[in-house]
Amino acid sequence: MDSTKMEKHDASRKMEEEAAAANGRSQTEATAELKEKKKKKKVKSKYSYLPKIGCLRIEEDEQGNFDVAVDSINGEPANPYHLVVMVNGIIGSAQNWKFAAEQFLKRYPRDVIVHCSKANSATLTFDGVDVMGDRLAEEILSVIERNPSVKKISFIGHSLGGLVARYAIAKLFRQDPGKENSLGNGNCKSDVSGDTSVEEKFTSRIAGLEPMNFITLATPHLGSKWHKQVPLFCGSYTLERMAARMSWCLGKTGKHLFLTDGGNGKTPLLLQMVRDSENLKFMSALQSFKHHIAYANTRFDHLVGWSTSSLRRRNELPKRRHLSRDEKYRHIVRMEASKTSSPQQELPADAKVDECKSIDMEDEMIQALTKVSWERVDVKFNGYRQRFLAHNTILVKTYCLYSDGADVVQHMIDNFRL
Repeated sequence: MDSTKMEKHDASRKMEEEAAAANGRSQTEATAELKEKKKKKKVKSKYSYLPKIGCLRIEEDEQGNFDVAVDSINGEPANPYHLVVMVNGIIGSAQNWKFAAEQFLKRYPRDVIVHCSKANSATLTFDGVDVMGDRLAEEILSVIERNPSVKKISFIGHSLGGLVARYAIAKLFRQDPGKENSLGNGNCKSDVSGDTSVEEKFTSRIAGLEPMNFITLATPHLGSKWHKQVPLFCGSYTLERMAARMSWCLGKTGKHLFLTDGGNGKTPLLLQMVRDSENLKFMSALQSFKHHIAYANTRFDHLVGWSTSSLRRRNELPKRRHLSRDEKYRHIVRMEASKTSSPQQELPADAKVDECKSIDMEDEMIQALTKVSWERVDVKFNGYRQRFLAHNTILVKTYCLYSDGADVVQHMIDNFRL
């Protein structure tokens, strides 16, 4: 009887082996596959409390701009209320933000809709900061029209995109009367007499939305004209002057970056952008945001210098020996808490006499922009590959080449205010 059972068991086992072999697999492989399925099921059960994110919803308009949001969570439609606008740099595109957009949605699936701007891509980035800013402003209005549920707005600009965003917010800035100004909105400032009754009746809005975060990554806030602001020139005054004379090669944008668009009594655009004019309230718009962060590469960014991207004078830059890596974000070497500008400081001793006028303009821009409370985050990439790619690594332009910047993107997300 026992021998009959054993024979049946052996026959059954043999049939299983033959069936597995017929499918091109051994019994060992079949067993391994079964174990892997059980393991995945266990992991799935372990994290079952997390929200189940559905497909990403991508809406594209006629111009090719696209919004990315989570379509559903746990089977229910997501209703994001916070619009995050990402703006590319020179010769960039909306695709540069693919990694960052995905990470934002993974972290805040219920809350944000990410708009990757395509209004100023490729050679359109040579048209000038003002023209690009106008296009971005129009684009944002169309995004809001497509997403009427959004209540708040934030901007993230890479390189030139930070300047374009600063121009666009001035175009979209409004003060709504008859509303109480919220704490920290940046506009509730008393005048000389100490009377705040008028200003407190207005609430600042960007395109009708509450301004929250203004974040820049390797942005030349002070332009590229000044000494050592373009590391590629190795601090050579001759090369810097030559670049300024050749700025027309980058179209109107080049003239704006090197401040050669002045002349005939006209103020260079970047200098205009640190003041409020009758039609464009550049500084009021920037101050209206509750949170400002400037990320800057300390080394190996050959296009944008450390001081211009971190809004510091050269003699204010931290000593490199005092930089130390953060335990959680390994490429971040220094984080400086928000603070406003101090009284005017002495000009750098190494400045040449014939450069005084330029340095005066540079100092005026620094003093004006640092009246806004900025958090400064210094970034340092050390790998051999990043000695040439740091400018694009800071935003992870494409993951396969620039993955070292993933921790910087994560830091930005962790410190984002909803």
